[in-house]
Amino acid sequence: MRRPLIGLTSYAQQVQYGRNDLMAAMLPMTYVKAVHAAGGRAVLITPDDPGTDVLESLDGIVFTGGGDVDPAAWKAERHPATEVDEVRDAAELMLMRAALDLDLPVLGVCRGMQVMAVATGGSLHQHLPDLVGHERHRASTGTDPLAANASDYGRHDVVIDENSRAHQLFGRTLTVNSFHHQAVADPGEFVPVGWCPDDRVVEILEHPDRTFALGVQWHPERTTDLRSFTALTEAASVGAIIPA
Repeated sequence: MRRPLIGLTSYAQQVQYGRNDLMAAMLPMTYVKAVHAAGGRAVLITPDDPGTDVLESLDGIVFTGGGDVDPAAWKAERHPATEVDEVRDAAELMLMRAALDLDLPVLGVCRGMQVMAVATGGSLHQHLPDLVGHERHRASTGTDPLAANASDYGRHDVVIDENSRAHQLFGRTLTVNSFHHQAVADPGEFVPVGWCPDDRVVEILEHPDRTFALGVQWHPERTTDLRSFTALTEAASVGAIIPA
């Protein structure tokens, strides 16, 4: 059996490389390493020239973290703190809908979980401090021990619905790292099954009618807890079996 091929969404960014100033496909290597540690083989999906045909070659896909989702996608006015990448939004919303239609195993991380909601008709809170009155979902004092060199990451608990698939994967509670100021308001076709107990911000989404479609609001790729990546790889392994 070959290793399941897992796509990772990425973003385009202007970078200085040696003497060259160029546009590059970007993604932290922590995502790649997490997929490989979980038994998969990672490939990057860039936002340029988007097309759903890329999904035909994949056994699973991770919608990665990053910038804000454009509120135009749910017909809302843009908050002053919202910064968007329209090209990435268009590509990922299209790919998310197509992946769900194909029942391709899907993991959404941070922004990726928010894309899950928006792609299926949901909406987001654009700036959490306006809603919950604090910045603890994206900043903490000192160094977060769950994520190396991540002092800007918030650390908090998550409580999980005992009747969910996520409960089977993570248990009743866990402590997570997070960095976000948007959050799920309307989950669309997904079901919220995990929350921050202090302010009820949604931290986990599941799709009730898909084989594996899980969204987590935190950044497991920056920790040693890779259960979400392992679960994705196990679900993707079904499609990676080569007939004799």
